[in-house]
Amino acid sequence: MFSGSIVALITPFETNGDVDYAGLKKLVDFHVDAGTDAIVSVGTTGESATLTVQEHIKVVEKTIEFAAGRIPVIAGTGANATHEAVEFSRVLNNKGLAGYLSVTPYYNKPTQEGMYLHFKAISEATDVPVILYNVPGRTSVDMKPETVARLSKLNNIVALKDATGDVDRVAQHRALCSEGFALLSGDDATGLDFVKAGGQGVISVTNNVAAKDMADMMRFALNEQYDEADAINDRLMPLHKDLFVESSPIPVKWAAKQLGLIENGDLRLPLTELTEQARPIVAQAIAHAKI
Repeated sequence: MFSGSIVALITPFETNGDVDYAGLKKLVDFHVDAGTDAIVSVGTTGESATLTVQEHIKVVEKTIEFAAGRIPVIAGTGANATHEAVEFSRVLNNKGLAGYLSVTPYYNKPTQEGMYLHFKAISEATDVPVILYNVPGRTSVDMKPETVARLSKLNNIVALKDATGDVDRVAQHRALCSEGFALLSGDDATGLDFVKAGGQGVISVTNNVAAKDMADMMRFALNEQYDEADAINDRLMPLHKDLFVESSPIPVKWAAKQLGLIENGDLRLPLTELTEQARPIVAQAIAHAKI
Protein backbone atom coordinates (compact mmCIF):
# COMPACT_ATOMS: atom_id res chain seq x y z
CA MET A 1 0.00 0.00 0.00
CA PHE A 2 2.81 2.44 0.84
CA SER A 3 5.57 2.85 -1.72
CA GLY A 4 7.33 5.29 -4.01
CA SER A 5 7.85 8.98 -3.33
CA ILE A 6 5.94 10.23 -0.29
CA VAL A 7 6.30 13.85 0.82
CA ALA A 8 6.76 14.85 4.45
CA LEU A 9 4.72 17.98 3.76
CA ILE A 10 5.61 21.35 5.25
CA THR A 11 2.84 23.40 6.87
CA PRO A 12 2.70 26.95 5.45
CA PHE A 13 1.96 29.88 7.75
CA GLU A 14 0.65 33.39 7.21
CA THR A 15 2.86 36.26 8.36
CA ASN A 16 0.62 36.59 11.44
CA GLY A 17 1.39 33.01 12.43
CA ASP A 18 -1.91 31.43 11.37
CA VAL A 19 -1.92 28.38 9.13
CA ASP A 20 -2.07 29.39 5.46
CA TYR A 21 -4.80 27.10 4.13
CA ALA A 22 -4.75 28.63 0.66
CA GLY A 23 -1.03 27.91 0.60
CA LEU A 24 -1.69 24.38 1.79
CA LYS A 25 -4.08 23.78 -1.10
CA LYS A 26 -1.44 25.05 -3.52
CA LEU A 27 1.08 22.57 -2.11
CA VAL A 28 -1.36 19.65 -2.37
CA ASP A 29 -2.10 20.53 -6.01
CA PHE A 30 1.64 20.80 -6.70
CA HIS A 31 2.23 17.26 -5.44
CA VAL A 32 -0.72 15.81 -7.32
CA ASP A 33 0.56 17.38 -10.55
CA ALA A 34 4.13 16.21 -9.89
CA GLY A 35 3.17 12.57 -9.39
CA THR A 36 3.96 12.30 -5.68
CA ASP A 37 2.63 8.97 -4.42
CA ALA A 38 1.28 10.12 -1.04
CA ILE A 39 1.32 13.03 1.42
CA VAL A 40 2.23 12.92 5.10
CA SER A 41 0.23 15.72 6.74
CA VAL A 42 1.51 17.21 10.01
CA GLY A 43 4.43 14.91 10.50
CA THR A 44 7.48 16.34 12.21
CA THR A 45 8.43 18.23 9.01
CA GLY A 46 4.93 19.71 9.16
CA GLU A 47 5.82 21.24 12.55
CA SER A 48 3.52 19.01 14.57
CA ALA A 49 5.40 20.01 17.73
CA THR A 50 4.25 23.63 17.52
CA LEU A 51 0.70 23.27 16.19
CA THR A 52 -2.16 23.22 18.66
CA VAL A 53 -4.26 20.07 18.81
CA GLN A 54 -7.08 21.88 17.02
CA GLU A 55 -4.75 23.11 14.28
CA HIS A 56 -3.20 19.67 13.89
CA ILE A 57 -6.58 18.08 13.28
CA LYS A 58 -7.77 20.87 10.98
CA VAL A 59 -4.63 20.76 8.82
CA VAL A 60 -5.09 17.02 8.35
CA GLU A 61 -8.77 17.47 7.53
CA LYS A 62 -8.03 20.26 5.04
CA THR A 63 -5.28 18.21 3.41
CA ILE A 64 -7.76 15.37 2.87
CA GLU A 65 -10.30 17.88 1.51
CA PHE A 66 -7.80 19.44 -0.89
CA ALA A 67 -6.51 16.04 -2.01
CA ALA A 68 -10.09 15.08 -2.94
CA GLY A 69 -9.17 11.46 -3.48
CA ARG A 70 -6.44 12.29 -6.01
CA ILE A 71 -3.57 11.31 -3.69
CA PRO A 72 -3.48 9.28 -0.44
CA VAL A 73 -3.05 11.25 2.78
CA ILE A 74 -1.21 9.92 5.83
CA ALA A 75 -1.58 11.78 9.13
CA GLY A 76 1.24 12.33 11.58
CA THR A 77 -0.18 11.23 14.93
CA GLY A 78 2.91 10.57 17.02
CA ALA A 79 3.42 11.74 20.59
CA ASN A 80 5.64 10.91 23.52
CA ALA A 81 2.57 10.18 25.67
CA THR A 82 0.78 7.02 24.60
CA HIS A 83 -2.65 8.37 25.56
CA GLU A 84 -2.09 11.42 23.35
CA ALA A 85 -1.05 9.34 20.33
CA VAL A 86 -4.06 7.09 20.90
CA GLU A 87 -6.39 10.09 21.10
CA PHE A 88 -5.08 11.58 17.84
CA SER A 89 -5.63 8.21 16.19
CA ARG A 90 -9.19 7.95 17.50
CA VAL A 91 -10.15 11.49 16.51
CA LEU A 92 -8.88 11.02 12.97
CA ASN A 93 -10.10 7.43 12.61
CA ASN A 94 -12.97 8.03 10.14
CA LYS A 95 -11.59 10.94 8.13
CA GLY A 96 -10.64 9.03 4.98
CA LEU A 97 -6.94 8.65 5.74
CA ALA A 98 -4.69 6.09 4.06
CA GLY A 99 -2.65 5.69 7.24
CA TYR A 100 -1.01 7.13 10.33
CA LEU A 101 2.67 7.92 10.76
CA SER A 102 3.61 7.56 14.42
CA VAL A 103 7.05 8.53 15.68
CA THR A 104 8.80 6.77 18.53
CA PRO A 105 8.22 8.56 21.86
CA TYR A 106 10.80 11.30 22.31
CA TYR A 107 12.61 12.68 25.37
CA ASN A 108 11.31 10.16 27.91
CA LYS A 109 13.46 7.36 26.37
CA PRO A 110 11.21 4.31 26.72
CA THR A 111 12.67 0.81 26.68
CA GLN A 112 12.13 -1.52 23.72
CA GLU A 113 9.23 -3.07 25.63
CA GLY A 114 7.82 0.39 26.30
CA MET A 115 7.93 1.20 22.59
CA TYR A 116 6.28 -2.11 21.74
CA LEU A 117 3.43 -1.48 24.19
CA HIS A 118 3.10 2.14 23.00
CA PHE A 119 2.54 1.14 19.37
CA LYS A 120 0.43 -1.87 20.33
CA ALA A 121 -1.95 0.50 22.15
CA ILE A 122 -2.15 2.71 19.05
CA SER A 123 -2.84 -0.25 16.77
CA GLU A 124 -5.65 -1.42 19.04
CA ALA A 125 -7.29 2.02 19.03
CA THR A 126 -7.84 2.28 15.26
CA ASP A 127 -8.47 0.33 12.10
CA VAL A 128 -6.31 2.71 10.06
CA PRO A 129 -2.94 1.30 8.91
CA VAL A 130 -0.04 2.49 11.06
CA ILE A 131 3.46 3.35 9.84
CA LEU A 132 6.11 3.23 12.55
CA TYR A 133 8.70 6.02 12.48
CA ASN A 134 12.19 5.52 13.89
CA VAL A 135 14.37 8.66 13.92
CA PRO A 136 16.98 8.33 16.71
CA GLY A 137 18.67 11.62 15.79
CA ARG A 138 15.55 13.50 16.85
CA THR A 139 14.07 11.30 19.58
CA SER A 140 17.14 9.88 21.37
CA VAL A 141 15.67 6.38 21.19
CA ASP A 142 16.33 3.72 18.59
CA MET A 143 13.66 1.12 17.92
CA LYS A 144 15.61 -2.06 17.22
CA PRO A 145 14.79 -4.40 14.32
CA GLU A 146 13.64 -7.07 16.78
CA THR A 147 11.03 -4.66 18.21
CA VAL A 148 9.91 -3.63 14.72
CA ALA A 149 9.54 -7.34 13.89
CA ARG A 150 7.28 -7.92 16.90
CA LEU A 151 5.14 -4.96 15.92
CA SER A 152 4.93 -6.10 12.29
CA LYS A 153 2.94 -9.11 13.50
CA LEU A 154 0.09 -6.86 14.69
CA ASN A 155 -2.83 -6.52 12.30
CA ASN A 156 -2.70 -2.90 11.20
CA ILE A 157 0.97 -2.03 11.72
CA VAL A 158 2.02 -2.21 8.09
CA ALA A 159 5.24 -0.26 7.51
CA LEU A 160 8.32 1.41 8.94
CA LYS A 161 9.82 4.79 8.15
CA ASP A 162 13.49 4.26 8.95
CA ALA A 163 15.46 7.49 9.34
CA THR A 164 18.56 5.93 10.83
CA GLY A 165 20.47 6.18 7.55
CA ASP A 166 21.66 2.60 8.11
CA VAL A 167 20.96 0.83 4.82
CA ASP A 168 22.09 -2.49 6.32
CA ARG A 169 18.91 -2.50 8.39
CA VAL A 170 16.83 -3.14 5.27
CA ALA A 171 18.04 -6.73 5.13
CA GLN A 172 17.63 -7.14 8.89
CA HIS A 173 14.05 -5.89 8.81
CA ARG A 174 13.23 -7.93 5.74
CA ALA A 175 14.49 -11.10 7.42
CA LEU A 176 12.64 -10.48 10.70
CA CYS A 177 9.39 -8.74 9.78
CA SER A 178 6.12 -10.16 8.51
CA GLU A 179 5.69 -10.75 4.80
CA GLY A 180 4.30 -7.67 3.09
CA PHE A 181 5.57 -5.26 5.75
CA ALA A 182 6.73 -2.12 3.89
CA LEU A 183 10.09 -0.47 4.48
CA LEU A 184 10.38 3.25 3.73
CA SER A 185 13.46 5.40 4.06
CA GLY A 186 13.22 8.56 6.13
CA ASP A 187 16.69 9.73 5.13
CA ASP A 188 16.92 11.41 1.73
CA ALA A 189 20.69 11.10 1.40
CA THR A 190 20.51 7.30 1.60
CA GLY A 191 16.98 6.88 0.27
CA LEU A 192 17.94 5.56 -3.16
CA ASP A 193 20.41 3.07 -1.68
CA PHE A 194 17.67 2.01 0.75
CA VAL A 195 15.35 1.17 -2.15
CA LYS A 196 18.13 -0.62 -4.03
CA ALA A 197 18.61 -2.75 -0.91
CA GLY A 198 14.97 -3.81 -0.94
CA GLY A 199 12.96 -0.88 0.44
CA GLN A 200 9.67 0.24 -1.08
CA GLY A 201 10.17 4.00 -1.12
CA VAL A 202 10.99 7.14 0.81
CA ILE A 203 9.13 9.64 3.00
CA SER A 204 11.05 12.69 1.91
CA VAL A 205 11.87 16.26 2.88
CA THR A 206 13.52 16.93 -0.51
CA ASN A 207 10.21 16.02 -2.14
CA ASN A 208 8.79 19.34 -0.89
CA VAL A 209 10.84 21.24 -3.47
CA ALA A 210 11.80 18.57 -6.05
CA ALA A 211 8.58 16.58 -6.24
CA LYS A 212 8.69 15.46 -9.87
CA ASP A 213 12.35 14.48 -9.68
CA MET A 214 11.75 12.45 -6.54
CA ALA A 215 8.72 10.73 -8.07
CA ASP A 216 10.66 9.90 -11.24
CA MET A 217 13.66 8.68 -9.26
CA MET A 218 11.58 6.35 -7.12
CA ARG A 219 9.76 4.93 -10.14
CA PHE A 220 13.07 4.26 -11.88
CA ALA A 221 14.50 2.66 -8.73
CA LEU A 222 11.50 0.43 -8.11
CA ASN A 223 11.73 -0.72 -11.74
CA GLU A 224 15.46 -1.39 -11.24
CA GLN A 225 16.40 1.30 -13.78
CA TYR A 226 19.28 2.34 -11.60
CA ASP A 227 21.28 4.39 -14.10
CA GLU A 228 18.34 6.75 -14.57
CA ALA A 229 17.67 6.87 -10.84
CA ASP A 230 21.34 7.55 -10.06
CA ALA A 231 21.45 10.47 -12.50
CA ILE A 232 18.56 12.19 -10.72
CA ASN A 233 19.93 11.40 -7.28
CA ASP A 234 23.32 12.90 -8.15
CA ARG A 235 21.62 16.20 -8.99
CA LEU A 236 19.57 16.12 -5.80
CA MET A 237 22.28 14.99 -3.39
CA PRO A 238 23.28 18.52 -2.26
CA LEU A 239 19.59 19.16 -1.48
CA HIS A 240 19.32 15.87 0.42
CA LYS A 241 22.19 17.01 2.64
CA ASP A 242 21.87 20.80 2.78
CA LEU A 243 18.16 20.87 3.58
CA PHE A 244 19.49 19.81 6.99
CA VAL A 245 22.22 22.47 7.26
CA GLU A 246 20.04 23.85 10.07
CA SER A 247 17.24 22.13 11.93
CA SER A 248 14.55 20.85 9.56
CA PRO A 249 12.17 22.24 8.37
CA ILE A 250 13.98 25.60 8.51
CA PRO A 251 15.98 25.14 5.27
CA VAL A 252 13.22 23.47 3.26
CA LYS A 253 10.72 26.23 4.05
CA TRP A 254 13.26 28.83 2.94
CA ALA A 255 13.86 26.85 -0.26
CA ALA A 256 10.13 26.49 -0.91
CA LYS A 257 9.72 30.24 -0.61
CA GLN A 258 12.58 30.89 -3.04
CA LEU A 259 10.91 28.59 -5.56
CA GLY A 260 7.52 30.29 -5.18
CA LEU A 261 5.84 27.26 -3.65
CA ILE A 262 4.81 29.16 -0.51
CA GLU A 263 4.33 32.87 0.16
CA ASN A 264 6.77 33.04 3.05
CA GLY A 265 9.02 30.71 5.00
CA ASP A 266 7.73 31.59 8.45
CA LEU A 267 8.05 29.07 11.26
CA ARG A 268 6.92 29.03 14.86
CA LEU A 269 9.24 29.58 17.77
CA PRO A 270 11.50 28.08 18.92
CA LEU A 271 12.32 27.56 15.22
CA THR A 272 13.67 30.64 13.47
CA GLU A 273 14.29 31.55 9.83
CA LEU A 274 17.32 30.30 7.94
CA THR A 275 20.44 32.27 8.88
CA GLU A 276 22.25 34.51 6.41
CA GLN A 277 25.28 32.20 6.52
CA ALA A 278 23.23 29.14 5.52
CA ARG A 279 21.25 30.74 2.67
CA PRO A 280 24.01 30.52 0.02
CA ILE A 281 24.48 26.84 0.88
CA VAL A 282 20.82 26.03 0.27
CA ALA A 283 20.70 28.29 -2.79
CA GLN A 284 23.65 26.45 -4.31
CA ALA A 285 21.96 23.12 -3.66
CA ILE A 286 18.83 24.37 -5.45
CA ALA A 287 20.93 25.47 -8.39
CA HIS A 288 22.74 22.12 -8.54
CA ALA A 289 19.38 20.31 -8.56
CA LYS A 290 18.17 22.37 -11.56
CA ILE A 291 14.64 22.66 -10.23
